[in-house]
Amino acid sequence: MPSAPEDPPGDEGEFGWIERLLRPLTRGAPEALNLLDDAALISPRPGFDLVVTKDTMVAGVHFLPDDPLDTVARKLLAVNLSDLAAKGAGPLGYFLSAAWPRTATWADKALFAEGLRQAGDAWSLPLLGGDTVSTPGPLTLSATLMGEVPAGRMVRRSTARPGDILMVSGTIGDGWLGLQAARGQVSDPDGYLAGRYRTPTPRLDLIDAVSTLASASADVSDGLLADAGRIAIASGCGVVIDLDAVPLSPAAASWLAGQPDEMAGRRTLASGGDDYEILCAATAEAVPALAAAGLTAVGRVVAGQGVEARFDGQSVDAGSLGWTH
Repeated sequence: MPSAPEDPPGDEGEFGWIERLLRPLTRGAPEALNLLDDAALISPRPGFDLVVTKDTMVAGVHFLPDDPLDTVARKLLAVNLSDLAAKGAGPLGYFLSAAWPRTATWADKALFAEGLRQAGDAWSLPLLGGDTVSTPGPLTLSATLMGEVPAGRMVRRSTARPGDILMVSGTIGDGWLGLQAARGQVSDPDGYLAGRYRTPTPRLDLIDAVSTLASASADVSDGLLADAGRIAIASGCGVVIDLDAVPLSPAAASWLAGQPDEMAGRRTLASGGDDYEILCAATAEAVPALAAAGLTAVGRVVAGQGVEARFDGQSVDAGSLGWTH
């Protein structure tokens, strides 16, 4: 874990936090105006649309209160980058809002800023502005990310059509299992599962594939079944998910092997959330190229409405589709 700067002499307050810890995170982006103003100045490139997304994370709700703050910072940016990737948009920068409990120390803020720095370096993402306040409540963080996509090319949830194939990247269920592992409720000897929960990797590597091949797209944040349902609602269609086709990591497959009911276990993994993979609908012609990019066919878009889960060729109770507030 990186060492944090010692508390500065005296109370530097908000301006010290901005000057010493946040200004370096702008990565020299001119749009940030060196964090000396109350706004940023952004000019979209000719021929591109701006794509804007925002997510909030609250201690005890979206992350465990004792999670290391550098991992919390990385996750805050990762979940927003995941939204941009699902739209086929390349990231430009972010705005940060942080409501710190009055008990937070300079070392806490420095460790959080270190996580932002690591994420900014990994994903070439500059801080463009934001706000910071104190609160008597839990640590509350919010990031607004901006991305760009060629004009008219953003991939929406609402453009799936009956006959499209549903495909998902990576593996599903690791995020939910990772939360259980972080709580000590699931065996995780190598820390893989807890890592998938605390520091997900946004699928920026799939931006080109999504933007050129997907009919519709969303990221898997609240659960595969729930997010498939959101594509269905937005598109005015139904979706069918084959639970036995959902890709699993070796760790998730090992957990599943220990469950008394395989169907119920697979349903749990498909509704757990926090995977931050890409779920997209695509025409049959686009499936081979998406498969070559690492996506797996898990279902299809049909006429009608709602989500149907299937296991071993039979329709089953979808149960709770996923996380909701």
